[in-house]
Amino acid sequence: MGHITGPFGILGWVKINTYTEHVDSLLDYSTWWLGKENNPWQQVQVETGHINGNTLNAKLKTCSDRTQALQLKGMQIAIPRDQLPALPDGGESGYYWSDLIGTEVVNLANEKLGTAIGFFETGANDVLRVQHSDENKKEILIPFIQQVVIKVDLKEARITVDWGLDY
Repeated sequence: MGHITGPFGILGWVKINTYTEHVDSLLDYSTWWLGKENNPWQQVQVETGHINGNTLNAKLKTCSDRTQALQLKGMQIAIPRDQLPALPDGGESGYYWSDLIGTEVVNLANEKLGTAIGFFETGANDVLRVQHSDENKKEILIPFIQQVVIKVDLKEARITVDWGLDY
């Protein structure tokens, strides 16, 4: 659902990059699960939060100063799937943005553009953030609109886009 990018201030607040459609959607849940790749996940209680631009800032009950908040940097945030709102059509044709994180992004020529790492809203449309296949290059920003996103295949973990390597 998102990840902690670092501390915010000195009182234990954290900055969060969300993978949700609306930046403040995570605040709908009073309990989050935090974890990293090989570390066990831990349950935390959310005290409060607010939006700061495109970033969510939150205060967790177990985090009381900047040092503790800094230790949470890089932690992934999860919500148990059964607590999320039901998708339209029973989920058959829908997905959450978080379902797309880590999927391969290819174009119509079957060239691998990279891996989906997040989304953000611009007001006009949503934008897919793609970590370029060549990690030395900058990330690719692709409008997440019907004219560009041709197919989302969750079973194959692949997003097909009408987008060139040189755009």
